[in-house]
Amino acid sequence: MVVIMQNGATKADLDAVLARVEGFKLRGSVTVGESQNIIGIVGTPIPPQLQEMLESMSGVREVVRISRPYKLATREFHPRDTIVDVGGVMVGGGSAVVMAGPCAVESETQIMTVAHAIKKAGAHMLRGGAFKPRSSPYSFRGMGEEALKLMAKARAETGLPIVTEVMTPTDVALVGEYADLLQIGARNMQNYQLLEEVGRSHRPVLLKRGLSATFEEWMLSAEYIMNQGNHNVILCERGIRTFETATRNTMDLNAVALGKKRTHLPIIVDPSHGTGKWYLVAPLALAGLAAGADGLMIEVHPDPDKATSDGPQSLTLENFASLMPRINALAGVLHSV
Repeated sequence: MVVIMQNGATKADLDAVLARVEGFKLRGSVTVGESQNIIGIVGTPIPPQLQEMLESMSGVREVVRISRPYKLATREFHPRDTIVDVGGVMVGGGSAVVMAGPCAVESETQIMTVAHAIKKAGAHMLRGGAFKPRSSPYSFRGMGEEALKLMAKARAETGLPIVTEVMTPTDVALVGEYADLLQIGARNMQNYQLLEEVGRSHRPVLLKRGLSATFEEWMLSAEYIMNQGNHNVILCERGIRTFETATRNTMDLNAVALGKKRTHLPIIVDPSHGTGKWYLVAPLALAGLAAGADGLMIEVHPDPDKATSDGPQSLTLENFASLMPRINALAGVLHSV
């Protein structure tokens, strides 16, 4: 349920509505607009008489019921685009932010080489895995805190904010000491204890869509984070599992366009995981921006053939540098329309 306040509503009017909502053991979350405020009501059950009671209160223009199970992430609750500040880089509202780097941090030389190369090419953030969820327990699973320290060093030299994955609730505090953006990987999209913990951390969160998750399930996972008071959530479409075997996943650009319609949260795309093939990354990156994405996450490695993880989908430094002008050119066209 959403309460839309009148243009001239006072703070006393707003407080009275919040008090009435809390009297029913529900919670009101306020979105401040340029001309009017909106109160999103969350919790269950919402008594049927509450709508009529709120509509009769001073300063209330309209009360609208939201039929979708996710509330805080909807545009009905928050009509304007949310802009998430990640270490000074603004994501959302039609931005074309590029997060680039290796799937896994392997050494100081590797991560520093990549960081300086992508910075020179025009990337805005450095991505890299310190803790890696792998399908096989025998695969390289990351360097842990040592990798976080190396990424922090790369940030100090380049100024690039860093994004890295956190896998367990107990690691949130540790990763949060280093990372500017906490990534929830596809396998953990429905790890609800982890979602609540990053929600309590108040660090910006990048939420990847699960391997077989529906759009609604993805939004409900965002709701878990936001329900803890952290509304700095960025969504990431990274391809879903379908019957197709020619590519690693199926890049669902429908979800990007639909997401821009239904949610105020920023959405980026990951064409590296979405395709699994380096030569498909560029066309899908451009297609993602054309579909409305606010940014891209691209895997880059100095020598993909020797990468410990995801080499076949990683761009070389040279290929990434040649892609960036195309990204910037398309972003310029889209912003001028």
